[in-house]
Amino acid sequence: MIPLSWWLMVSAALFSIGVYGALSRKNAIGILMGVELILNAVNINLVAFWRYVAPNDISGQVFAIMVITVAAAEAAVGLALVIAVYRRRHSAIVEELDILKQ
Repeated sequence: MIPLSWWLMVSAALFSIGVYGALSRKNAIGILMGVELILNAVNINLVAFWRYVAPNDISGQVFAIMVITVAAAEAAVGLALVIAVYRRRHSAIVEELDILKQ
């Protein structure tokens, strides 16, 4: 059986990569991918703690499914917004998007 600390290290690494990706990218798609990595790290934490703390209870799995649902909704809405902005401005670079200033 893999120790809990290993799962937490993998999750922390994935979270760090996601934060770096979300903060360092100029492209909106790259930022959305970073946010997805962060949410996947949260899912790893939820399932790992569920497995090691209360494997008879299903609360960890329920929370993980809720996070997956939120991630799917975030991806759908985020990509729809990026496509709409790209069609209007012909750019997905976040620094060039001043569409709300008009």
